[in-house]
Amino acid sequence: MTAQPPPNRSQATDERAEKRGGENGARQFEVRQVRADAAAVVSDLVAIEEPLEIRVVIDEDGKKKDRSISITMRTPGADEKLAIGFLVTEGIVTERDDVVAVRPCRSGSVVRVRLRETLAVDLQRLQRHFFTSSSCGVCGKASIESVAVQIQSPLKPGTPTVAAEAIGKLPDRLRHAQRLFDQTGGLHASGLFDCEGSLLAVEEDVGRHNALDKLIGGQWIEDASVFARSILVVSGRISFELVQKALVVGIPIMVAVGAPSSLAIELAQRHGMTLIGFTKPDRYNVYHDCKRIVANQLLPS
Repeated sequence: MTAQPPPNRSQATDERAEKRGGENGARQFEVRQVRADAAAVVSDLVAIEEPLEIRVVIDEDGKKKDRSISITMRTPGADEKLAIGFLVTEGIVTERDDVVAVRPCRSGSVVRVRLRETLAVDLQRLQRHFFTSSSCGVCGKASIESVAVQIQSPLKPGTPTVAAEAIGKLPDRLRHAQRLFDQTGGLHASGLFDCEGSLLAVEEDVGRHNALDKLIGGQWIEDASVFARSILVVSGRISFELVQKALVVGIPIMVAVGAPSSLAIELAQRHGMTLIGFTKPDRYNVYHDCKRIVANQLLPS
């Protein structure tokens, strides 16, 4: 009898994922893999996309009321961070004491955030009883006025600074930290770096806005002061919404693998954010504010 070879690492990963039932953000599917003139049925790990309802418990006329404010399609994991990040970037909470408790429901599809009793919440202004897809977090809002930036920490001009040669290294460092992308190839990532290029935190999700909300929510709970001296790196393009979320918490420098939209550039210009796109190891485009980038004579002030 011929001895069977030991399972390779991808097979072992598949087996672990199947046993966990998708708890790691990926689920196993059988697919027909076609290569040239050959085809075979193989197992593939696919990024999970499932709905999450975010609810807030607020005080109304002396009574606690449970209100739904958003349903978003996300990759399960770090749901509490996602909920907090959403509340922060929507301007619903601004201080750590505004959040009393965060509790996921047993079903895993709902997160409830209990807010401080004296916190005034304008739910009518938010008009957040809508469905948000994983591809777009802005299109469900009732009007463009409702996405006006609620800036908590205005950016300080010219600070912090980052070495020009360090910028091109950031996307690769983010990519190496993407555990779920290695398994599925189907996730966006947001990473927070210090100005020396060291990774502070990373989050992944099928939705780019969800990945950033998870990142912001986790860091906001731990230490929100870090944002003002950090660099945000995103794995795809730069949308208006991503710039908006970064500005709300005072992130001064944003770097992306892809291109920014026109509205993203205009928002960065209006608020003094350093915006960098098409970032590769040996080149990148600075769309606004070179003054935070040092040690490169080719960049005008």
